[in-house]
Amino acid sequence: MKQQSEGVWDADSVIGGWQSHGESPYFDTEGIKTSISRIREPIHIVVGGPNGLRGVAFGGSIHHSSHVGQEGIYPLIASLPAIYPEWLGDRSFLQIHGLRFPYIIGEMANGLATTAMVIAAAKAGMLGFFGSAGLSAQRVGQAVDELKAGLEPLGLPWGVNLIHSPSETDTEETNVDLYLKRGVTRMSASAFMSLTPSIVRYACSGLRLNENGHIVRLNHVFAKISRPEIARLFMSPAPEHILQNLVGSGKLTAEEARLASRIPVSEDITVEADSGGHTDNRPLGSLFSAIAALRDELTALYGYDQPIRVGAAGGIGTPVAAAAAFALGAAYIVTGSINQAALESGLSDAGKQMLAKADLADVTMAPSADMFEMGVKVQVLKRGSMFSMRAHRLYEVYRQCDSLESIPMDQRAKLEKEIFQNSLEQIWEETERFFQNRDPQQLIRAQKDAKHRMALVFRWYLGNASRWAIQGTAERRLDYQIWCGPAIGAFNAWTAGSFLEDPANRGVVQIALNMMEGAAVITRAHQLRTYGVTVVPGAFAFYPRPMSV
Repeated sequence: MKQQSEGVWDADSVIGGWQSHGESPYFDTEGIKTSISRIREPIHIVVGGPNGLRGVAFGGSIHHSSHVGQEGIYPLIASLPAIYPEWLGDRSFLQIHGLRFPYIIGEMANGLATTAMVIAAAKAGMLGFFGSAGLSAQRVGQAVDELKAGLEPLGLPWGVNLIHSPSETDTEETNVDLYLKRGVTRMSASAFMSLTPSIVRYACSGLRLNENGHIVRLNHVFAKISRPEIARLFMSPAPEHILQNLVGSGKLTAEEARLASRIPVSEDITVEADSGGHTDNRPLGSLFSAIAALRDELTALYGYDQPIRVGAAGGIGTPVAAAAAFALGAAYIVTGSINQAALESGLSDAGKQMLAKADLADVTMAPSADMFEMGVKVQVLKRGSMFSMRAHRLYEVYRQCDSLESIPMDQRAKLEKEIFQNSLEQIWEETERFFQNRDPQQLIRAQKDAKHRMALVFRWYLGNASRWAIQGTAERRLDYQIWCGPAIGAFNAWTAGSFLEDPANRGVVQIALNMMEGAAVITRAHQLRTYGVTVVPGAFAFYPRPMSV
């Protein structure tokens, strides 16, 4: 292999000649830096000057390499086509889901990812998932109806969330019933620790063969995972025993089960790195490469004839992070924390103001409401809130005591005064009323298990803390539970001094367009550097500006 030292160009690397038709090439660092933003134009890498410095050029004409040396004809090293933000991900992902951009607005729970957010995303050529986790079936049904009415006449895609609920299995099944009956064809499955009959039933319902003998899906599962062992479950065919049980109960046909044995449960796998809410805090680089390798292994093992697409989520709060995800091979990216600060988010204005002040280190882990007894944690905002500290305190009491009655009186008094702001008896009465409508089985279990009764009372605080943040309950501001990861701190640093610094300008589409445009610009900067162009560090930056679709 020939080597090229600094300041010398190898004649063998020249592919032709380039001649200007008016605009001269750029060899200075500032000119190159400015040129990088012209992503929608083809760009030429040329050599100029006695030192063989490489620069960039636009337009002009291309000549045979034998013409190099003639007046005004520069040695041409490479010609690169235009880059469009739409092209950064996997083309099949866009085609299958009918999208313009490989960009998903994630399903923030308790309706934080609102129907307005999903509709705005769809109209901009992106995919949004409604944040149904934690909501009643009635509220979810209303959202589904609203999305169908607003988007189906336009032929635009959308989806909803299904969160794994090990303590409320009936809720999971109820939601799947609702989605199947109302024709929801895209669902993001999150926090799953195993495959359940409900998720398999959704994925496999409506499977059929087309005229070419290929299996066609009616329903698409986007499996959000952060562990290889869970990814393996979703990237493998559904377990035979689950399929047969579903057939036996009449929830799948024998033909659907037969076809399901030839395809993965999910063809869209979202690798979730360090994120808000449920997270294993893994770095995207190592996690993504492991899951991508597993995808290749299972595709070969089962002989799939359709690709499994692997997307990236978690920590994506700047164009640099987005570009890095695409460089890893992500078919699409998913954003979450930064959308919670958007205008269309269901979070209160007070909560959005708190997010706007967050830095990278202003997040922490705290016990989750839905998996409290299992010790599962979620990542939340630390700055401006005492929620994480108080939630940890409740979990420590839960570990140490067997019932509400066994809590030492001095501790109980502090809990009632500082956290619950009411007597535990009164909190239990409210908890009873909630679960009578939500899941009466929890109350039956609590009658037999005093520790579970205590857990339900403690979950009252954890559950309400997120609702207070959504409702903007002023007297409970110190208890706001706001799910977010370090991406929000990076986002705030990136938008500082720009129009997106003001929460009033943070439309979810404006955020997305700037993220994707910036990712394309940064990708172009990386391309030029790999061709030997001197690219200064400042060129790997993109500053937000108002954009239109």
